[in-house]
Amino acid sequence: MFTLVRSRVRTAALALSAVAALAFGGTATTGAAAAPAPAKQGPTSVAYVEVNNNSMRNVGKYTLANGGGNVFDVAVIFAANINYDTATKAAYLHFNENVQRVLDNAATEIRPLQRKGIKVVLSVLGNHQGAGFANFPSQQAASAFAKQLSDAVAKYGLDGIDFDDEYAEYGNNGTGRPNDSSFVHLVTALRANMPDKIISLYNIGPAASRLSYGGVDVSSMFDYAWNPYYGTWQVPRVALPKSRLSPAAVEIGRTSRGTVASLARRTVSEGYGVYLTYNLDGNDRSADVSAFTRELYGSDAVYTP
Repeated sequence: MFTLVRSRVRTAALALSAVAALAFGGTATTGAAAAPAPAKQGPTSVAYVEVNNNSMRNVGKYTLANGGGNVFDVAVIFAANINYDTATKAAYLHFNENVQRVLDNAATEIRPLQRKGIKVVLSVLGNHQGAGFANFPSQQAASAFAKQLSDAVAKYGLDGIDFDDEYAEYGNNGTGRPNDSSFVHLVTALRANMPDKIISLYNIGPAASRLSYGGVDVSSMFDYAWNPYYGTWQVPRVALPKSRLSPAAVEIGRTSRGTVASLARRTVSEGYGVYLTYNLDGNDRSADVSAFTRELYGSDAVYTP
């Protein structure tokens, strides 16, 4: 199996805490009751973690100097894969050894974050095998994959699923090209399976441009949608309120602090409710993180190893 790390090519490219708390839905932890985090006013902050190289625990190491609230509200495990079984001609959910390690060690990698009040979401990504969210041949096939996703959320006590339609290479292994019904069926089934969990959209790929079919528009079924191009401002074309959109996207340690701060200021000034960050690693990134927390929350970030 070929396992991916997100391409760095994309690097080149308001007060909503009460609303955000409702948007997160019910607690998805098993045996890990979430203690209320100190109050934080401002947009929802999201951190993708490349678990091939880094620990999910890093997300919980950042708090605000003023008030002690969590810097990050949502932690994304990057990434599981949608793979293709050439024998059964069906897509299936695949975990590489690093994702599986995180899930198997939920007690140390996931539950500590959830106890702090941080939601933990699993991102799912294409894997060059022809299977993707946009080419399920039938509603039944889409629903079968949706069940694999919701079963994983239930099994590992996660808080939701993030869709990232990249690297599918539609057509490989004799698979079909993207069609208009596939992603609508998938999202509809997944939302029915997990009505109180997060479903987020990394706004890229054929699936992201196919959100309506047969009179059904799944836009409102997403909790969040975000810009996929780091270091840029791009409003996702998804029919969600500003409180659930992140036009800003930054890569921690690679996007300049000036750009990080500028995008955060714009997030606040234009009334958007989410700020997306990618590639939080195990180093002390408090200077990079403070570049946006000052603008979003009026506070520096503190790193506690």
